Amino acid sequence: MLSKLALPRPSAFRIVSPIVPASNFRNLACHYSSDVRLRIPPIKRVGETLERKRARLVYQSRKRGILETDLLLSRFAAKYLDTMAPEELDEYDSLLDELDWDIYYWATKNFDVTPLPEKFQDSKLLKKLQDFSENREKVVMRMPELGSR
Repeated sequence: MLSKLALPRPSAFRIVSPIVPASNFRNLACHYSSDVRLRIPPIKRVGETLERKRARLVYQSRKRGILETDLLLSRFAAKYLDTMAPEELDEYDSLLDELDWDIYYWATKNFDVTPLPEKFQDSKLLKKLQDFSENREKVVMRMPELGSR
């Protein structure tokens, strides 16, 4: 039965674009610089209800991309988010707009790696996050269940 299958012949295939020789890229150079940061402006949300904002902040606390920050922020959100005033929610929202490693280093008071910006110098919310990150109860960190807030 295999002989009756209509298999395409190699001549039926066409090369759509020619292969470019590597010599054409001789002068192409990639440079890495550790001081380059891309700053994407946060999305301005208008008319967002407090319930929707809390749900979004839970999601953004859990899905950061770096495990250490995911664990810290998801547990912090599970513990404090429901009791935060609207002003605190706005400040937490602003904090979540920052880079993951920056948040982690600020929360763990490692300011040598990433200096604390002026806008968070007197932040009660960041102080609360720093106290929380000390984990005085020596709890083994794991991602909280979604319904735990």
